[in-house]
Amino acid sequence: MSRDIKVLAGIFAVSGVLHFVTPRTYEAIVPKALPRKRELVQVSGAAELALAGMLLHPRGRRLGGLGSAALLVAVFPANVQMSVDAARDSRKPWWFTLGTVLRLPLQLPMIRIAMKAARS
Repeated sequence: MSRDIKVLAGIFAVSGVLHFVTPRTYEAIVPKALPRKRELVQVSGAAELALAGMLLHPRGRRLGGLGSAALLVAVFPANVQMSVDAARDSRKPWWFTLGTVLRLPLQLPMIRIAMKAARS
């Protein structure tokens, strides 16, 4: 297993745990049009934990890679929402807003790594 797949699994594991430890942080970035924010955060956190495990196990890697790519696409609107909200909130420091914008293109290499895992 390549180092980048291990890193992606680690990112998913940490993020999945944080969904349960600090759910309000994630609820705040769920697009406003979506209902039941707490439940969405819990489901996505559980999915990230499950996918992390699947990425690390050879028998689950194909499905874990495909699921990871799908999850990254599915949560992209929340990442955009976070950037929009940060830009509109004058209390947010400029570096935070910049960070939320700069992280958006990072989804592409993460999706690429997930697809690599699906092929391995």
